[in-house]
Amino acid sequence: MISTALWIVAPGVAEMRDESVAPGAGDVLVETRFSGISRGTEALVLRGGVPRAERARMRAPLQAGNFPFPVKYGYAAVGRVAAGPAELEGRDVFVLHPHQDRFAAPAAMAVPLPKGVPPGRAVLAANMETALNIVWDSAASVGDRIAVVGGGVVGALTAWLCARMPGTEVTLVDVNPDRAGLAAVLGCGFAAPDAAPVDCDLTIHTSASGEGLATALGAAGLEATVVEASWYGDRPPTVGLGGAFHSRRLRLISSQVSLVPTERRARWSNRRRMEAALRLLADPTLDVLISGETAFRDLAGRYREVLDRPDTLCHRVFYD
Repeated sequence: MISTALWIVAPGVAEMRDESVAPGAGDVLVETRFSGISRGTEALVLRGGVPRAERARMRAPLQAGNFPFPVKYGYAAVGRVAAGPAELEGRDVFVLHPHQDRFAAPAAMAVPLPKGVPPGRAVLAANMETALNIVWDSAASVGDRIAVVGGGVVGALTAWLCARMPGTEVTLVDVNPDRAGLAAVLGCGFAAPDAAPVDCDLTIHTSASGEGLATALGAAGLEATVVEASWYGDRPPTVGLGGAFHSRRLRLISSQVSLVPTERRARWSNRRRMEAALRLLADPTLDVLISGETAFRDLAGRYREVLDRPDTLCHRVFYD
């Protein structure tokens, strides 16, 4: 069986390639309905910015090829199971798979969509899983004053999750003033970096910029936690850690989605976390994070343009 997949073949260059699909024992065959472009990570991959030392750790679960090029990359596919175990056949599933019109994957990686979550919104599942992990790492709590710096999809979902806790005061901080409308829909306040709140109980940084991390540090109150959730690739930030960082006794921690936080790991598998992320997508409010749509047949020609646009949130790919 022949399928077509998007491959990144050189800096800024993507192309379609045909390849054979041969499901093995224990696999499902999935006919893709939608996939989602994760702008920050896929832009970094497109420019060849994955550091050599991180290439093994930063592989997508079902990636083909090797960094920097050529590589078949992505991790937000939603499709219908055409063949596989009886309990999955005919069901819509989410799979951490690159952009491809049909593919084989281990059945254990095909997570059925829960009732009430449409396939077109389920492309946000990987980003929601990351946001959920960030909130767990942050230990955000009822009544906290929280600043989330960076209004991309992960930052927006993290702010949305925090804003659903009773009594929290959540501000989404971004350099793009158009994100104010997004914040309002998600139930958050909004501020430009120079007007970010101060004395926060918790700040979370997702903008992948040194300036953003400095803003998050500046917004943190005495002995507060600052969560660094960005991936900088080959462009490490320059951030001053003197002055207020020490005098306020701030706690700077990292959050990365590959591992469930230690205090939950005995009970929570990655599968259970993904199932929870999918359930959280039942809220139609989150459709605001789909900022555009492209037919798969046109994706190679539009891929760089989509990633270069600063207003891109989650760009959805649809498959005929």
